[in-house]
Amino acid sequence: MHRREFLFSSAAAFAASGCKSFLPSGTLGHKPKAIVLFYADDLGYGDTSTYGQKRVPCPNLDKLAAEGCKFTDAHAPTSICTPSRYSLLTGDYAFRRPGTHILDGDEKLILPLAGSGKLTLPALMQKAGYRTSVIGKWHLGLGAGEAATNWNAHISPGPNEVGFDHSFIMAATADRVPCVFLRNGDVVGLDPNDPIEISYDRVPQKWPDEKTCRTNPELLKAWGGTKDHQHDKTIIDGISRIGHMRGGKAACWKDQDISDTLCREADNFLRESNGAPVFLYFCTSDIHVPHDPNTRFHGKTDLGIRGDTTVQMDDALGQIRASLKKYGYDDTLFILTSDNGPRVADGYEDGAAKAWEGVNPSAPFSGGKYGPYEGGTRVPFVVHWPGEVKPGSASAALVSQTDLGRSLATIVGATIPADSMRDSEDLSAVLIDGHPTGRAELVEETGWGAWGFRSGNWKLITTKKPMLFDLAADPTESNNLAQEKPEVVKELLARIKSIRAKF
Repeated sequence: MHRREFLFSSAAAFAASGCKSFLPSGTLGHKPKAIVLFYADDLGYGDTSTYGQKRVPCPNLDKLAAEGCKFTDAHAPTSICTPSRYSLLTGDYAFRRPGTHILDGDEKLILPLAGSGKLTLPALMQKAGYRTSVIGKWHLGLGAGEAATNWNAHISPGPNEVGFDHSFIMAATADRVPCVFLRNGDVVGLDPNDPIEISYDRVPQKWPDEKTCRTNPELLKAWGGTKDHQHDKTIIDGISRIGHMRGGKAACWKDQDISDTLCREADNFLRESNGAPVFLYFCTSDIHVPHDPNTRFHGKTDLGIRGDTTVQMDDALGQIRASLKKYGYDDTLFILTSDNGPRVADGYEDGAAKAWEGVNPSAPFSGGKYGPYEGGTRVPFVVHWPGEVKPGSASAALVSQTDLGRSLATIVGATIPADSMRDSEDLSAVLIDGHPTGRAELVEETGWGAWGFRSGNWKLITTKKPMLFDLAADPTESNNLAQEKPEVVKELLARIKSIRAKF
């Protein structure tokens, strides 16, 4: 038998056994005083200097990696945002729950509530004695029921009902309405005399006085418009958005200030925690569109506004680490990663496509956001914990963000109910102790029909005519071996079908 076929057979046999983990269980050493999950948005594997893109200097990420462990085969659960966030926080593949598509800004909460019997990651951290916070992009829905969300009253359920003690969020994405922050369920800075109204009706103009990309292009920033029929609705802060919004002018964010605003809120959370153990889920808006970095980052790269936005993301990382140090959280387990792979141009004519022409933000892999190739889910993943994670180390272990639930449970000594985090594996020894062996297999969901599936070095893509790649010899997925290895294709198709049918 060929060596790779032997490895595949061994991996498949292990996976078929139903084991959750072959790594040691139980608390690893002491519990960290703080756990920070820094979740970037649309940050590709090859987007930063840390992973080889020398034209985009990210000194804070470089430093984090130099002081910790850099993973080279770590994956977001899907190649799109909402389902990745759902999987990360629940430990379940998103395809197991209907409605985990890319949510609009007015859709309802899709996460299980605290006390429902399904344990979320923040609820787990609460049980372990941590004060929990989510700051930044949410994109998991708010409220319940059939009625339209009332943005002028307290909105519940939301982050605070799924396990977060504190929340300061953007309801969805920066390119979607409503363009306001919510703190613990209430819109920040809302003038009651200027109520907010939101609509996602698929019409060019919702109200006669609505200012859109089509009706008032003179109100756009130089790059703030679009040719597509998704991002061409209400203009807010000189940028046209997905969806319609009126009212709430005093509450609307300024795009160039979003990153600093989120960092200030994180600083306040750490200060108010007064040294208590904390779990911070910090979700940047960067480097998702619209790319509109603060002016102090303009020209920091020669890769245009998208490259400059990446430098702003790195600055936020530096700010968060400085706040941790300021408030005595030196004993912090810090994890940085991204919700999916990169998308250079995604709806706006901001010059990114031209600036990145010939430059691959997924390098050395193929594909990106939305797709089934490796670049869609293989993302930066750096783990840092002083005295626990070996500085300057690297790991090629196969890891999924879905595994963070069971892995962190082991680290903090928490237990997980049998029906929670069913797709999560305990890789705590991989993340912290440098154990070389990670997952045996991995589902790479796209949400658009095609699937990716990893088993060892084999990679299957379930298009109408399945494709098979040997990533050890062909990391760019250029040489389709499906016709040469029909028996491997058959076995992998059966395996992914079995996984999808579970539970």
